[in-house]
Amino acid sequence: MLNQETATSTPVEKPATETPATPLVLTDAAAAKFRDLTKGETNPAIGLRVYIISGGCSGYRYGMMVEETANADDQIFETNGVKVYLDEKSVPLVIGSSVDYVDSLMGAGFTVENPNSVGGCGCGSSFRTAESAGAPSACSH
Repeated sequence: MLNQETATSTPVEKPATETPATPLVLTDAAAAKFRDLTKGETNPAIGLRVYIISGGCSGYRYGMMVEETANADDQIFETNGVKVYLDEKSVPLVIGSSVDYVDSLMGAGFTVENPNSVGGCGCGSSFRTAESAGAPSACSH
């Protein structure tokens, strides 16, 4: 007979500051497009830098660029075969996000599906969070 006291377990909660192993993921399309854009590169450190800056029409703006050098405050991880560089200030703003590459009649480009965003602008590159500290400014799109 199993003792009920020992059979029950209390779930262990993760501390609020703990981040997942990969704060964001790249879809197959995004990873394929990044590999296509960097196919001539020979540097093994080549990766995608994803960053958030204050500004844009909703308070924060996404940025992405090809990167080959880590900064001291970077979190570096791999998702879908692509190395990603993410600075420590951007991590909490993108946790759980997915970066995709969309090619349609309306245009082509990388997009971000961010569960932390509670609002954004029609331009698609600007967002705000519930705790947003970003300062809205004119949209440049």
